[in-house]
Amino acid sequence: MGVELREARVGDEAAVADIHVRAWQEAYRRLIPDEFLDALDPEDRARTYTFESDDPDAPTTLLAVQTGEDCGEIIFGFATFCRSRDADAPDHGEIVALYVDPDRYEGGVGRLLMAEARRRLWEAGFAEALLWVLDGNDRAVRFYEGEGWSADGATRVEEPYGIVSNVSRFRRPL
Repeated sequence: MGVELREARVGDEAAVADIHVRAWQEAYRRLIPDEFLDALDPEDRARTYTFESDDPDAPTTLLAVQTGEDCGEIIFGFATFCRSRDADAPDHGEIVALYVDPDRYEGGVGRLLMAEARRRLWEAGFAEALLWVLDGNDRAVRFYEGEGWSADGATRVEEPYGIVSNVSRFRRPL
C-alpha cells in the first residue's frame, strides 16, 4: 500500500472533517480551551467544505490517501492552498491548512503534502507563499522552519468560532 495525492472531491467531506477535528484536538490542546476542542463535531465541520468548486479563486484541497485491496481508500492528511487572502500580499500563494491524522505524525505525510502544495502554487505563478501559525504551536513552528519557512513579523488576532487566537505569519520562496 502506497501514499497517493489527489484533490478532494465531493464525498470526501466527512473523512477530511474527521482528520481536521482530531488534528485540532491534538495540536491545539493547552492553546485553545478544552471545552471548545472537546465539543468539535466532524459533522459540523464537514458542512463547511466546498470541494470541486467551479470558482477559479476557490481554495484547492489536496489529500494524502492510502489505497489497498483490503481497506479501500483511507484519507490521512490534507493541505488546502490558494492565492493569498492578505491585503499586503496579493501576489503570494497561501497554505490555508495542513493537517495530518495524529496517528500518522512523523511519517512524512505533512512534508509530502507541503511539497505538492508548494509545487502547485509555483505552477500557478506564485514566487512566494505564506501561512499563519497559532502562537504557541511549537510543533508546527518546528515543522515549518524545517521546511524553509520563517516568521516575517506579521501578527494578528483571529476569532475562529468565537475563540480569540493570536497567530503569526510565516513566508518562504517557492
